[in-house]
Amino acid sequence: MPATDFTKELAALIKARFPIIYVVTWEEKRFVDTVKTMLQDTALFSKPRPVWEWTVVDGYVKNNRLEKGDVKTPMRALEFADELEEDGVLILKDMYAQLANPNCEQNIIRKLKDLVWRIKEGDWLKTVIITGHDKFIPDALQKEILIKEFALPTADEIQKVLLNLVEQNRQNQRLRFDLNANNAVARLCEAACGLTLNEAENAFALSMVNDGVLDIHDISTIAEEKKQIIHRNGLLEFSMPKLKMGDIGGLENLKKWLEKRADSWSEQARKYNIPAPRGVLITGLPGCGKSLTAKTVSTSWNVPLLRLDMGAVFSGLVGSSERNMRTVIQTAESMAPCVLWIDEIEKAFSGVGSSGDSGTATRLFGTFLTWMQEKEKFVFVVATANNIDFLPPELMRKGRFDEIFFVDLPTRAERKIIIDIHLKKRLTHPEVLGNLKLDDSFIDPLVERTEGFTGAEIEQVVISGLFEAFSENRPIVMEDFITAIENTVPLVVTQSEKIRAIREWANVRAVSATSVSHKVPNNQPVSSDPKKPDEEASRGGRSIEF
Repeated sequence: MPATDFTKELAALIKARFPIIYVVTWEEKRFVDTVKTMLQDTALFSKPRPVWEWTVVDGYVKNNRLEKGDVKTPMRALEFADELEEDGVLILKDMYAQLANPNCEQNIIRKLKDLVWRIKEGDWLKTVIITGHDKFIPDALQKEILIKEFALPTADEIQKVLLNLVEQNRQNQRLRFDLNANNAVARLCEAACGLTLNEAENAFALSMVNDGVLDIHDISTIAEEKKQIIHRNGLLEFSMPKLKMGDIGGLENLKKWLEKRADSWSEQARKYNIPAPRGVLITGLPGCGKSLTAKTVSTSWNVPLLRLDMGAVFSGLVGSSERNMRTVIQTAESMAPCVLWIDEIEKAFSGVGSSGDSGTATRLFGTFLTWMQEKEKFVFVVATANNIDFLPPELMRKGRFDEIFFVDLPTRAERKIIIDIHLKKRLTHPEVLGNLKLDDSFIDPLVERTEGFTGAEIEQVVISGLFEAFSENRPIVMEDFITAIENTVPLVVTQSEKIRAIREWANVRAVSATSVSHKVPNNQPVSSDPKKPDEEASRGGRSIEF
């Protein structure tokens, strides 16, 4: 079996006599098996080396045999590693618990420091490897211990587990395997990427038990297993929305841009040597479809949606915020391909660089920007923002997001689509619809009267109108909606100055999410009512057609 990049790098570190290496992994068994295989590979080592495994329960085990059952304390484990007079690799599985303790005993730190030089200058070729599910290195040891991350299994490794499971159950008459059609094996394994081998095997086994069949439809079971991972860390929310792009009224320019990037993580996309899109920043007015767009992206691309709770990232003990951000990034990458939605991103990073920032927000912001710039896994970030005044300028620089879109109040053409969507969505019962016909003659007057309304306000107009009819137990009529419109004070009235300012900002820095065909030219009258301002002609954002 050819060595992977990880085993080559680890072998090089061992041969270079790096004394202590810290490996971040959730999979102790898989890592230990990898190390054992590596040390027996004659292409990497001229002479095989034994592996010693230490836990607080068993002490030291060598080649699957208990050798030092009385060496169970961390200090005794380090003393044994110091005194061992033979070549070998010692994997300390439970030492991370000592290092993770803020009150880590000074004698442990001192012993590790001494051990570094005693191994370096000693006669025996020894390497100590500490494993842990996160980076737990006291400041005093930061310069002494090298950190490596053991990646989650690839699709090829998962495929071996799947095929082995199928072979083990091939004779079971109660099970059926339909894996030849639709490239099922490859797609199941790709869906399971991001799981540990144990989690992947559990998901496959559960798929077989559920209905006695293992086939392409069991991708949903794998998605459910991934959902459990998200629930366990409490920092992200997992969902597979049922919304479609057609549920968004208007924003055709933004939708076209997103549609062109669908499947950009696929094998076909690799033939074009195009980079996976980093993400999109959607700014604009509240209630105009920013969050709805984030949800529909995951549906149209058929990938999971992860919603990041920045409040949960910042909560906890000192130092935990940075660890939470690393967990978010690792979890999101393990779920790839996926959409990571950061709602109202300006609230998360508004304190960056300010006098009130203790440094945590700045460090988290730096970590996020670096990841956005360098990430290789397909994690498409959809960030939404209402208040652009609080957005750090570093976030707006080209190369962070692929594009910045501005979502304005819906135009006349967009309002017509929005009203049509909500009326058809809710007026489904003939007794409520009565003799009403949902044609242009009914919708156009509503479009005229709702200039300056957000999409959310238009939806509430429809709902309020239906409540009027419901309260009197009769079919809906036009007057119900007109009353609801007259009782609504739209955002354009309450925040006119703010809207004007954000449009001026967007005219320079953002692309209009509205298609040019849905905008009204500046010289074209908008409303037949001369008392109403020509509001529609002033929509913000640069007009670029995708």
